[in-house]
Amino acid sequence: MSGRFSPRPTRTTVRGGHVGVPVGVPRQASAAGRVRNWVPEGPLDLGLVLGPLRRGPGDPTFRALPDGSVWRASLTPAGPGTLRVAAAGGAVRGEAWGPGAEWLLDRLPELLGASDAPEAFVPRHRVVATARHRRPGLRLTRTGLVLESLIPSVLEQKVTTDEAYRAWRLLVRKFGEPAPGPAAGGRLWVMPAPRTWALIPSWEWHRAGVDNKRASTILRAVRVAGRMEEAVRMAPAEAQARLEVVSGIGPWTSAETVQRSHGAADAVTVGDLHLPGIVGWALAGDREADDSVMLELLEPYAGQRHRAARLILLSGRVPPRRVPKMPRWDIGQL
Repeated sequence: MSGRFSPRPTRTTVRGGHVGVPVGVPRQASAAGRVRNWVPEGPLDLGLVLGPLRRGPGDPTFRALPDGSVWRASLTPAGPGTLRVAAAGGAVRGEAWGPGAEWLLDRLPELLGASDAPEAFVPRHRVVATARHRRPGLRLTRTGLVLESLIPSVLEQKVTTDEAYRAWRLLVRKFGEPAPGPAAGGRLWVMPAPRTWALIPSWEWHRAGVDNKRASTILRAVRVAGRMEEAVRMAPAEAQARLEVVSGIGPWTSAETVQRSHGAADAVTVGDLHLPGIVGWALAGDREADDSVMLELLEPYAGQRHRAARLILLSGRVPPRRVPKMPRWDIGQL
């Protein structure tokens, strides 16, 4: 959720939000890993930058601890790895463990927004300018990994936030592996490898509350995992086109993926249930806005439309709810 604002808890507002990372003296890890120190240019808010990578408060691949550190477990091209990131005194310390440690540390600056260009953004609306002023540490992350964002995005298709987060949590804990390093032992997990995803029995998808359509989409994607990961070397628009070749992956899912894997500043999410109404309400007082209206309102931010949408979500300027929440269905109980 976005800082001191409290917008309604939809998946859309959570996506624009912030992971609370207390400021303090980082606690040293109990086992030494590989270390990299990096000094960012300008302000950096770890919670804002890395928050979109967390899939719910119980995400087994992500932890934000009271000592001010953020922990992530990833399946890198070099193998599983655990990364601990902490900021202190204007510098960032990254410590990593496992076969993927060097890969994670090599890409630490990009993960924290070094390839982003927030200075290129020019606010055109007061609500956007105010949100930007209040969030100077916002940068767009670039993970360099496609499947780790694509699979949970598919799980989030047309279901409630709780359902999607629960499915991700159950599947990763049951079919993933404990993360290397001191954060292992059941606290952090690395998501399953593509072949493991492909071998998950149909009844396990059902128990996790994942319908056949979403499960089949994930199975089709992991069967061409290499081609999916190749998309990280493409421009965001080309990468989206590559992902959408897979049946079941549309503009909504591809945008949600490249926003994280590429740090795509212009990949605005279309086809969302809430986002058009939120953008319409914040910029024009139009809660009935659809995708076409949203894109028209965001046109002044061409090249930076995703950043503008995130700032709008962080502003807390959302229309009041008029209808009940989407009902939650657990197909695993059927």
